[in-house]
Amino acid sequence: MVDTTERRPRMQGVLERIAEARRGDSSESLAAAFLLVATLLALGWANSPWGWTYDAFWHGRIAITIGGTGIDLDLQHWVNDGLMALFFFVIGLEVKRELAIGELRDRSQAAVPLAAAIAGLAIPAVLFLLLNPSGEEAAAWGVVISTDTAFLLGALAVIGPGRAERLRIFLLTLAVADDVGALAIIALVYTDELHPIPLVVAIVGLAMVWQLRRLQVWRGGAYLVVSLVTWVALHESGVHATLAGVLIALLLPVYPPKRREVEQAAELTRRFRQSPNPEYAREARLGLDRAVSVNERLMRLYQPYTAFIIVPLFALANAGVALDGPTLAAAARSPLTWGIVLGLVVGKFVGITGATAIAVRLRPGGLAPGLTMPQVAGGAALSGIGFTISLFIVDLALAGSPALADEARVGVLVASALALVFGAVVFRVGARLSPQPEGPSRDLLRPVDPRRDHIRGPVDAPLTIVEYADFECPFCGKATGGIRQVREHFGDQLRYVFRHFPLDDYHPDARQAAEFAEAAAGQGRFWDAHDRLFAHADELDVDSLRRHAEALGLDADRLEEDLRDGDEANRVVDDEIDARTSELPGTPTFYLGVAGQPPRRLEGPHDAATLIAELERLRASESV
Repeated sequence: MVDTTERRPRMQGVLERIAEARRGDSSESLAAAFLLVATLLALGWANSPWGWTYDAFWHGRIAITIGGTGIDLDLQHWVNDGLMALFFFVIGLEVKRELAIGELRDRSQAAVPLAAAIAGLAIPAVLFLLLNPSGEEAAAWGVVISTDTAFLLGALAVIGPGRAERLRIFLLTLAVADDVGALAIIALVYTDELHPIPLVVAIVGLAMVWQLRRLQVWRGGAYLVVSLVTWVALHESGVHATLAGVLIALLLPVYPPKRREVEQAAELTRRFRQSPNPEYAREARLGLDRAVSVNERLMRLYQPYTAFIIVPLFALANAGVALDGPTLAAAARSPLTWGIVLGLVVGKFVGITGATAIAVRLRPGGLAPGLTMPQVAGGAALSGIGFTISLFIVDLALAGSPALADEARVGVLVASALALVFGAVVFRVGARLSPQPEGPSRDLLRPVDPRRDHIRGPVDAPLTIVEYADFECPFCGKATGGIRQVREHFGDQLRYVFRHFPLDDYHPDARQAAEFAEAAAGQGRFWDAHDRLFAHADELDVDSLRRHAEALGLDADRLEEDLRDGDEANRVVDDEIDARTSELPGTPTFYLGVAGQPPRRLEGPHDAATLIAELERLRASESV
């Protein structure tokens, strides 16, 4: 691989190292910490002896003019309308990715969080309007519709339950749908007047982005120029300019890397290693970029900026409400303030929890394995943290009334604090009402499902072995011989179930081998691929997998298309999350069961003699 880190701007390198140094929940906690610090700084600044400088600074005007025409905004609105367009652009990239190759691709899996998101948008708005049915305050109903994803995931990492990866995925899916609803409402409700000529220019700009995509233009520079023109045109049209970011993001292509382009990038990299020079370095870098979709590259590029600079800067520019006696007294009496608190704290909790409970009752099995209703309730309570987009809509809905805007901001701050405390309480109460066993449970987390699982033997056999394995794991390869002996011993009385648990830190090719096996399953050849991959566990690189496909007689074009659509990768990740949630110690791990009882994890040796003895014991205990 070519290390291009030094060629990036220094700030980008610093931000990427911040993001890369922490994985999963840690990066989300760090982003939430940046946002919290910025909020506290804004409040401290606005309530300090120099508080008058806060408004003076953010309301200082900056104009950019060319030939007598241009844009004249105060500094706060350059942040809100300009920089936040990049924030909404990243949201749009995430939405597009989830719709194309992520959690929202499988509508059946996304059905419950989608239903919860819709209720989490509607119920808060209804509760808000009960207290503010008319007048200028009623226009602020959009303040209560959206959840702050950064604060939500950061809070979940700190106060959420352990082994809650399924809850995190549920809330992420919900947040994506929540963002779509919030953005649609901003576009439809908070647009004042339309100017047709700039709007036509913006539409032409969006059409040009679509044309660039159709022509398979992969460099970001072309998209950047068109995007800037589109942003200016949309701003001048009267539609909120931040929506330019969302619309452009939804038009950009997203796809898993294409095999041909990956191989070309590898060849260019090999040439550079053999003969290091600037020309080969440039070609290798461009080849690597070309292999990854524009969506993924831009999301990777801009996420650190939005998480650690733009969103905290937005908080610094918008959260600075003066918490003096008159302001707090007005807020305490204000239906606007209490409507926001009611909508966010109560509405989000009731809407998300209630819709999830109804959806699960109508569709049993709608919740992912390991995800419980007490966990959903805790996540729903935390969803009342509606900070970033809530403050954003305050500025749109109440721009003409500074006093009401301050009351609304107080409501957002109070609601976010209450939602955090409420979430912690709900998680604690849920843990007492539905206590989790200390340490990992020995029961199989996800029941065997013939529609989903890969099964050898009769699907209704009375005895079951479930194995979590890794195609590159030498112990798993040896275990396959033992499984063969066990199957020969029990015959049609046994069903064997294989699930994936690729250990990336130890076996770099295991994941692509697992995805290859899933793609082979699409051609009815999973077990053929399974046997061959274990027989050649030291030959799982891309070239070797191509040879395995030829040896198995697989349709190469269909195989590549299936690998690119993301379903195979999602299927492997699904098994992997189950394994991590169950805190499996490694591979291979076996679960043994008998009809009528959930399979339980086998502790200790897993040779053929031990497996046969344990299954015989289970069968004997069942017959008694």
